[in-house]
Amino acid sequence: MPQLVTRVDEDLAAAVDALVAAGAVGNRSEAVRLALEQFVDRHRRQAIGARIAAGYAEIPQTDAQVGWADEASVQMIEDEPW
Repeated sequence: MPQLVTRVDEDLAAAVDALVAAGAVGNRSEAVRLALEQFVDRHRRQAIGARIAAGYAEIPQTDAQVGWADEASVQMIEDEPW
């Protein structure tokens, strides 16, 4: 397994140690792995979202493709026994 070595400031190290002491993570390495996994996943999701948005900007949906959803929403509201 590859190893990453980094330095952090005292405040961040203390915050990680507090998480370990509280039982949120087993140790410093687990905290770093978890944080990196979440960071990589967030970046991946943002990149996917940007590609999806770019696709819709390039080829927007037509009213015929999405109009049924508006009509169905109006009908559901009208059907409610307020």
